[in-house]
Amino acid sequence: MKVIICGAGQVGWQIARHLSGENNDVTVVDNNPDLVRRATDTLDVQGITGFASYPDVLERAGARDADMIIAATHSDEVNMVTCQVAHSIFSISRKVARLRSQSYLDAIYSDLYRRDHMPIEVVISPEREVAAAALQRLAAPAAFDTDTFLGGKAQLMGLRLDHDCPVVNTPLRQLSDLFSTLRVVVLAVRREGRLFAPEAGDQLFVGDECYVFAPVEDIPRTLEVFGKSESKQERLVIVGGGNIGLAVAQALETRGGGVRVKMIERSRKCAEMAADELERTIVLNGDGLEASLLQEAGISRADAMLAVTDDDKVNMLAAVRAKAEGCPYVISLINDPTLVPLMGPLGIDAHINPRATTVSSILRHIRHGKVRGVYSIGDAEAEVIEAEVMSTSNIAGSTIRDIDFPEGVLVGGVMKDGEVIKPTGGLRIEAGDVIVLFALANDVPAVEQLLQVSIDFF
Repeated sequence: MKVIICGAGQVGWQIARHLSGENNDVTVVDNNPDLVRRATDTLDVQGITGFASYPDVLERAGARDADMIIAATHSDEVNMVTCQVAHSIFSISRKVARLRSQSYLDAIYSDLYRRDHMPIEVVISPEREVAAAALQRLAAPAAFDTDTFLGGKAQLMGLRLDHDCPVVNTPLRQLSDLFSTLRVVVLAVRREGRLFAPEAGDQLFVGDECYVFAPVEDIPRTLEVFGKSESKQERLVIVGGGNIGLAVAQALETRGGGVRVKMIERSRKCAEMAADELERTIVLNGDGLEASLLQEAGISRADAMLAVTDDDKVNMLAAVRAKAEGCPYVISLINDPTLVPLMGPLGIDAHINPRATTVSSILRHIRHGKVRGVYSIGDAEAEVIEAEVMSTSNIAGSTIRDIDFPEGVLVGGVMKDGEVIKPTGGLRIEAGDVIVLFALANDVPAVEQLLQVSIDFF
């Protein structure tokens, strides 16, 4: 497949890395020659310097015979015009655009929007994706990271092990023996900054960050085994009243359930706009770092605090202050992955990485065939891949123990006829099964080859 990626920033670079690693013909376009050079130097891609919306630039990028174009520049207007040019002049059939402006999104998702006027097959809104990720974190306060798989029947959770965890110093093999009916798999462990796929004889230690995979029915028991407890989120304080904070508050109001939300927004204009859009949320105008304002918002009585301003440092400091004021669970939006290791020392419970969230969303939309979902872990260190097993796949008809998976790959779960089954060595994988795999970044191409899905898009 020939793919043109417009925008060589962090999102564009990550998408290019994924697609080029799957033996697709990828060309990256950006008007910044340094970003283009970085892409061509580190990835197996071609690079074109120029404005992505210019027809002559797309011509040089090979738009005449391209199968897909992904417009992920920092400008909504450039992304939309790029897709229009790709459609009208080059007849590219598959067009993906990243859009941020709420005004454009409202128009696109309204009944008045017609695809023949602005032909974009997939619209990705980073703010909406981040808001959805925030709601997932709030729904699973025991986890620092989470996502759903198998049509909502299974969940991936990142759990940090504390001193009171019952399974500390227990080999994973023994864990399976002790809780034989529990369908949970430890897919990955981060220890002292290193992420790895554990083996059966590996033990879990205090401070480990474990990524576990389990059917939703087994989540309460899984949390108990790992020393975590479920708690209701009835009072929430949101620091940041921009698109993300507003989307979270609106979603909570729509869901009902009696969740009481208070929002702090520094910009008076944004605060007034948020207050106009929200019905039951109390909006306070001021600095979310001020202890007096946090106290006015009732931070000491809140069940959780979500910091989603456009400044990483403000988000982290607001989370630290909220924790100091007595809030038990704090979530911070962090764009810069180099700041993530500071979460533990600062006592921040969970974070959201907008870049990883956007990358996962784009991959999920463009890998529409047999690959049904992709979730990026950490700073693109690993992926959790959900795929339907094809009859021509190398793993179809084989038991799990007989499949030659790379060392950095583990099976999280298998769904047969709608039922989620815990993977065992003797479980036979058949065509039509849906399998969830954890793979370290370097092993993803090998997994794609085993599944034979690298060219199955849309």
